[in-house]
Amino acid sequence: MPLFERARVEVYLPDAAHPAYSQYLAILQREFTFAFGGCSLVRGLEGSYLSRLGDEMHDRVNLLYSDAPFDFKHHFEILSHYADELRDAALQALEEEAILVAVYPVYHAQ
Repeated sequence: MPLFERARVEVYLPDAAHPAYSQYLAILQREFTFAFGGCSLVRGLEGSYLSRLGDEMHDRVNLLYSDAPFDFKHHFEILSHYADELRDAALQALEEEAILVAVYPVYHAQ
């Protein structure tokens, strides 16, 4: 069976108690479900990063991901713009200094 290339879009969001975080996560879940046909959520991952001041920060993060129904290589510009928009929207909605959005090719068996 041949493999088919898809673009995986991942958003790592802090697992914070503030209602804005759960509301934004629900918005992203709907976005991915309607835009790409579904998504998956992994809750409670342990994460760490360096703050802008150089302090080591530890937190829990949720990973929301979906596979877009088109290939990575031929849609790179669109995916890049989409990733920027996802990150910018998350930064506006949440009180964070950084949000990680990753996009990369994955291969599905049909």
